[in-house]
Amino acid sequence: MRNKKRFGWILAAGLLAANVLPCYGATTQEQIEAQQQEKQQTEENLESTEDRINELESMKGESEAYLSELNRQLADLTTGLQQLQEEASQKQTELDRIQSELDEAKARENEQMEAMTLRIQYMYEHSQTGALEMLFSADNFMDFLNRANNISEITKYDREMLAAYEETRQEVEQKEQQVLDEQAEIQRLQDASTEQQEQIQELYEATYNQIQEYTASLDGAWSQRADLLAEIESQEDTLNQLLIQAKQEEVAAQQRAEEEQRAAEEAARQESAASSDTAAEQAPASESGSSASEETDSSTSGGTYLGRFKLTAYCSCSICCGQWAANPGLTASGAMAQEGVTVAMAGVPFGTKLMINGHVYTVQDRGTAYGHVDIYFSSHAEALQFGLQYADVYQVG
Repeated sequence: MRNKKRFGWILAAGLLAANVLPCYGATTQEQIEAQQQEKQQTEENLESTEDRINELESMKGESEAYLSELNRQLADLTTGLQQLQEEASQKQTELDRIQSELDEAKARENEQMEAMTLRIQYMYEHSQTGALEMLFSADNFMDFLNRANNISEITKYDREMLAAYEETRQEVEQKEQQVLDEQAEIQRLQDASTEQQEQIQELYEATYNQIQEYTASLDGAWSQRADLLAEIESQEDTLNQLLIQAKQEEVAAQQRAEEEQRAAEEAARQESAASSDTAAEQAPASESGSSASEETDSSTSGGTYLGRFKLTAYCSCSICCGQWAANPGLTASGAMAQEGVTVAMAGVPFGTKLMINGHVYTVQDRGTAYGHVDIYFSSHAEALQFGLQYADVYQVG
């Protein structure tokens, strides 16, 4: 009898193991894996797109900075050309004045030359008798010396004036050449500045067009990013639905295993009762224990059993929340996170009540897939201390 009873328990244990071990249906699990791979590929595409956006924004920023520098250079060249134009105008005025002085110097030189030429011609035509007669016709020796000195002074004056006019003419010509050289240098600078201005203008237009291309590429990349984010959100919804379905299958499998275990236990009990009086006396106690267990399970849950979930913890710091830490404590639902209240999990509406280890939490945040509950703590140390756990989760309310 005892061997039959032992066989019944072994059969019940075998049925329980056969139903509990495969937690997910094969078809659902395959769909989950396929959906996870598809989502991973989309996330890789998103990461690549975001890298491209960062690269384009960096190149656009560099081009905009270069465009600003070119614009500054164009402004400096424009100012420089205006100054050169003013200098050229001043040089032209100076050149006109110097040419006028040169014309006057040449005129005086010509006049002096003509006067000297007339005197030389007169002296040549009258030989030296005229000068001798003028000298020897003096009334006295003093008059003679005075006349000789006058002739010498006139000749010296002619030579000095001619030399002075010649020196003035050469000086004016040098000034004229200097101004012409300066004008040529100014013109050269103007030509070089104009050429440089044209080159910078070409670079400016090319850079501006490049920025427009970057802007168009960025618009396309941002649009692609939005599409990928929408696709990831849709994939997450699909994945969460599959995870919910898998958990439901798991729970159903566990319930079937429990029912089959209870049936096996009942069959073993009845077989034992029919075999011996001793087994019959033990059967009621077993039945009573089973009822107590069911009652305890029912009282513990107080709601719909969702399955055995993975538990982790987080806080509002940048380590846990990354970019979302910019608004510390603000959850995806818009509520402020509270320790002992807030949990994060996708796949259920905000406000869903979950009982975990006898404590009721409220789903107010996202960040984890269905079947993974992230419990909020007010400090990072507490979140680390919580670590990784597993627990039965019930939906209540």
